Amino acid sequence: MPRYTYTASKNGKTLKGSADAASKEALSTSLRKQGLHPLVVKQERGSLKFLESKKVKVKDLAIFTRQLSTMISAGVPLVRSLATLQSQTNNKYFQSVITGISKDVEGGTALGDAFGKYPSVFSDVFVNMVRAGEAGGILDTILKRLASQVEQDNSMRKKIKGAMTYPTVVLSVTIVAFFGIMIFVMPKIGKILTDLGGPDAKLPIYTQVLLNISSFTQHNAILLIIAIAGTIFGVRYYIHTPKGKYRFHSLLLRTPILKPIITKIAMARFARTFASLISAGVGVLDALEVTGAAVGNKVIEKDIKEAAKAVQNGKQLSVPLSESPHFPAIVSQMLAVGEETGQMDTVLVKVADFYEEEVATTIDSLSSIIEPVMIVVLGAIVGIIAASVMGPIASLTQNVSPNS
Repeated sequence: MPRYTYTASKNGKTLKGSADAASKEALSTSLRKQGLHPLVVKQERGSLKFLESKKVKVKDLAIFTRQLSTMISAGVPLVRSLATLQSQTNNKYFQSVITGISKDVEGGTALGDAFGKYPSVFSDVFVNMVRAGEAGGILDTILKRLASQVEQDNSMRKKIKGAMTYPTVVLSVTIVAFFGIMIFVMPKIGKILTDLGGPDAKLPIYTQVLLNISSFTQHNAILLIIAIAGTIFGVRYYIHTPKGKYRFHSLLLRTPILKPIITKIAMARFARTFASLISAGVGVLDALEVTGAAVGNKVIEKDIKEAAKAVQNGKQLSVPLSESPHFPAIVSQMLAVGEETGQMDTVLVKVADFYEEEVATTIDSLSSIIEPVMIVVLGAIVGIIAASVMGPIASLTQNVSPNS
């Protein structure tokens, strides 16, 4: 959506500002609804505009949510609260988002609807919980829960990224080193072996394989880079299509090491999100629809949608989820207890806490295993290359006659 700067008058005073709008006419109409008389409306044009970040960090969102909750609890008017928070964030894009939300709210738009205009910042879960909080008159309580949920998600993401940093760096260095050895080192070693044993020298099969790979890599380096880049781009494009994403998520759930981690993460998100929505007064069917999109896996999302259909037909939620191969028995059992006692949200929060702790423990265990495994793999690669090089050199050197 394009951004416009405007100059407007109100009660004899001249005001300047900027806002996102579909067109000049739309912005002018919006300004008039706010009691302003637009004088000049121009679309922003700047050569450095593309350098501005269009993302909001999870940390910034959590701080904003918690501070907004505190100010609303203290009785500060909503528009004034938003104006205060807008001046406190350092993210330029987030500042513009909060400014837009403030103007919408001042013009009579509900806070949840104003948040909904920025789906890249506020998720469906966030927007629906805010709407439920407004409807129930418990907006400050809902914002506190949202802040806690955003912080929990951020903590989980950090742990996953931390666990993946080491293997990603090692794998990247290994790939670069392999291409460097194949292009620059192996050709010189091949020349040494040819000089020692002649062009007809018999080399071990693993040495000959490395020399052939080196020769192919050296003569087709550009094609290989293009092929690898094209494959990566093609795979990334495919897994972002609905069909490709579903198949990719299905593959992850069949991968032995990744399956338990992904399942536990999805269960934690399902339990915490569904509990938050139910406690906010959102209907079960609406809560299931929003929760399905929040779990992060299309296969499990499909199971939740099927469960929603069963609930619509009169079944309790625990029944269809117990039949799903991707929902552990403990989830459906705890849901059944929550349904019987009428404390589904409380029970699900405990389930979320349990699985979040399980995810943290699993990731820590995996991190401690990855390092020695990577060292063994790298050692094996170095050993193969050393044996492929030093073995033939030693053998050919012994065969060289001392008098030659």
